[in-house]
Amino acid sequence: MAERFITSTLNKKDATRDNTLRPLKFSDFPGQVKVKERVELYVEAAKGRNEPLGHLLLSGPPGLGKTTLAYIIAHEKGANIKSSSGPVIEKPGDLAGLLTSLEEGDILFIDEIHRLNTTVEEYLYSAMEDFFIDIMIDQGPGARSVRLNVPRFTLLGATTRQGMLSAPLRSRFALACRLDYYKVEDLETIICRSAGILGIAIDQEGAHEIARRCRGTPRIANNLLCWARDYAQVRADSAITGQTASAALTMLDIDNEGLDEMDNRILEVIIQNYNGGPVGIKTISVAVSEDEGTIEDVYEPFLIQEGYLMRTPQGRVATNKAREKLGLPPVHNRKSKSDSAQPELFQ
Repeated sequence: MAERFITSTLNKKDATRDNTLRPLKFSDFPGQVKVKERVELYVEAAKGRNEPLGHLLLSGPPGLGKTTLAYIIAHEKGANIKSSSGPVIEKPGDLAGLLTSLEEGDILFIDEIHRLNTTVEEYLYSAMEDFFIDIMIDQGPGARSVRLNVPRFTLLGATTRQGMLSAPLRSRFALACRLDYYKVEDLETIICRSAGILGIAIDQEGAHEIARRCRGTPRIANNLLCWARDYAQVRADSAITGQTASAALTMLDIDNEGLDEMDNRILEVIIQNYNGGPVGIKTISVAVSEDEGTIEDVYEPFLIQEGYLMRTPQGRVATNKAREKLGLPPVHNRKSKSDSAQPELFQ
C-alpha cells in the first residue's frame, strides 16, 4: 500500500508565495503613483540612451514593495539582477565576489543596505563612482593593493532606515524614492489580484475588510488574505465574504482600525501606567516585553501616522484619539514635563 502524505499550505515557504504574487510590470504595481512615475521615467530614459541605470535607493517601512519594485525595474530595463543583503556582505572580499560576477548593465540589489559593514561600505564608494575597487592582499610590510575593474553596473539599495545610511553613501545614489503606506483602494486591488493568482474566492466586501485592517501594507494584506482563506475553508464555505473576513481577523486580535494586540498594549501601557506620557522607548520596551527596534520600526510608524501616538523630546505621548479608543475622556492643554518644571527654576 502506497504511503499517503498530508500536506498543508501553512508549511509552504512564504518566499515561494511572494515570488508567485510579485508583479513584473509597472502596470501591475498599484499605488505609489509618484514613486512609480519617477522610476518609470528613469528606466525609460536609460533604455532610450541604451545606458545602464544610475544608482537608485528605495526606502520606507517593511512590506511596502521595495524588493518587488527592484525586480520590476530589472525586468522593465531588460537587465539581470543579483540580490544580496547588507548583513550578509561581511568582508570586502564578499563584495568583490559580487561585483566581479556582474556584467555590463546588470543590477546589484542590496536589501537592508543600512546594515552594511563600514569597511565594506567604503569599498562601495569607488565602485559606484569609478567602477573599480582596490583590494588589500596580505598584511604588514608585504601588504599590497590590487585594483579590480568592475563593469558599469547599477546599485539598487533598499532600506527601512534611511537615516542610518552614511552621508557619503547616500549622496552617491542618483535617485532616492520613499515608499509610503497604501490607500485602502490600492490594497483592495492588490488583494483581488493575489486572490485570483492563488485561486481564492473573495467578494468585494471581503477584500475591503482585509484592506482596511492590514496597516496599509501589501505584505500584511497578503498574509491576512491567506489566513482568511484558511478560516473560510474550515469555518465557512471556502468563500471570503465581509463577515467571514471580519471574523477571521478578529480571531487574530486585529480590530476595526487595523491595530493588533501589541499596538493596543503599547497604547494601554502609555495611558494607564504613565498617564498618557511622555514616556521613554526603553520603558515601553520593558513594559510590553518587546525589542526597542521592533517597536520603532514595526509598530510606531503606523500608530504615529494614524494619530494615536506622538514622539516628543521627552518621550512618547498618547493622543486623545488613543484615549477615546480605550474609552477614556480626552485631555486638554496637556503640559509636558519640561513645561511643568519651568517655574521651579525661578523659585
